[in-house]
Amino acid sequence: MLREETVFGPIFSRRLGSSLGINLLPEKGKICNFDCIYCECGWNRDGRDDTVLPTAEKVRNDLGCMLQKLEKENIPVDSITFSGDGEPTINPEFPQIIDDTLSLRDQYYPSAKVSVLSNATRVHIPEIFNALCKVDNPIMKIDAPTNELASKINNPAPGYDVQRVIEALKQFKGNFVLQTCMLRSPDFDSSCPEVVGPMMDIVRLLRPREWMVYTIDRPTPMQGLQKFSPQEMKALVQPVIDEGFTKVQIKGAVEDM
Repeated sequence: MLREETVFGPIFSRRLGSSLGINLLPEKGKICNFDCIYCECGWNRDGRDDTVLPTAEKVRNDLGCMLQKLEKENIPVDSITFSGDGEPTINPEFPQIIDDTLSLRDQYYPSAKVSVLSNATRVHIPEIFNALCKVDNPIMKIDAPTNELASKINNPAPGYDVQRVIEALKQFKGNFVLQTCMLRSPDFDSSCPEVVGPMMDIVRLLRPREWMVYTIDRPTPMQGLQKFSPQEMKALVQPVIDEGFTKVQIKGAVEDM
């Protein structure tokens, strides 16, 4: 179970390279409007000891100090990544924090990308969407094409609706990255035609500039989950690869493709 400081790393990311993380949730707790069965941070119920969210001022100070230190030590940073222990857009100062981060990035590591890993549940809120449009990599998650399957994989808070998320993501006009986790459990299988087919239809509709398809790589809170090999995932999404309208990045637990 991870409990991240406000600014942590940099760590090597399968998807983003040398990634300096920003956690906009509590340092000793977990707050998220999803409770994914594969979340490396554990269940929400196990992270309720701390509910204090970092302020924009704290994030700005911590990030500035870290970037200054890394620059002085000549440590590379490929991405400044909003991830941490839950959904980053929940932080009420998210838009201001994005502006501050972009300014600090430009000062210390102008070639680094700013990335946001989000479950896309708040993209329909104008100020959240506008903030996400400013970053280099708005990486939005859809793991399931139906509400029924999303309830099994993501355990979303009440009110989640896949179609509303899809409609909100249309605002990007393709200028975003879609990410999808593929896995098996005793209750479902991401490789079933009734899952893979509709997921590819969502990709065809949204036409993201990139589709990241990955699988579990670390211990998960739910037992009995099974990962896919990169070869299996590539075969499943081959039709979209063949169509060539978007980059498909396959990230496996053992090797990347």
